[in-house]
Amino acid sequence: MRREPIPMKTKIAWMCAIAAAALIGSAAPASAAEPAEEDSAFSAKLLGSIENADYAAFVADGTQEFRGMPKDQFQAVCAQLAPKLKAGHTVSYLGELRKRGYRVTLWKVSFADGGDDALATLSVKDGKVGGFWIN
Repeated sequence: MRREPIPMKTKIAWMCAIAAAALIGSAAPASAAEPAEEDSAFSAKLLGSIENADYAAFVADGTQEFRGMPKDQFQAVCAQLAPKLKAGHTVSYLGELRKRGYRVTLWKVSFADGGDDALATLSVKDGKVGGFWIN
């Protein structure tokens, strides 16, 4: 049985695919594997302030706009999330991005009750919290 020679175009395509796979496999991740200490501290403090319904602690490290958050809006979030946070939760860092001059970090909040996870988004600029959302 005689084999047909592999066309040069096919050989080149395979070499390119193998080279691309090697480059992708060795590339550094797009985001840091660990969050900045500041971001970890802010996320822990903000979640703790929701768990304890502590409005003053929640807005303490915020920008002027963030500190202007209505207290009743904060209390509504606490009413919904505080019981779940108090029952136990874990927080996992997912990554970061830049948006409108802010460093935005993403966090997965898993609850001990086995319910749906939440996604927390923390926005920081110049050492101040500009936003914290939990979906």
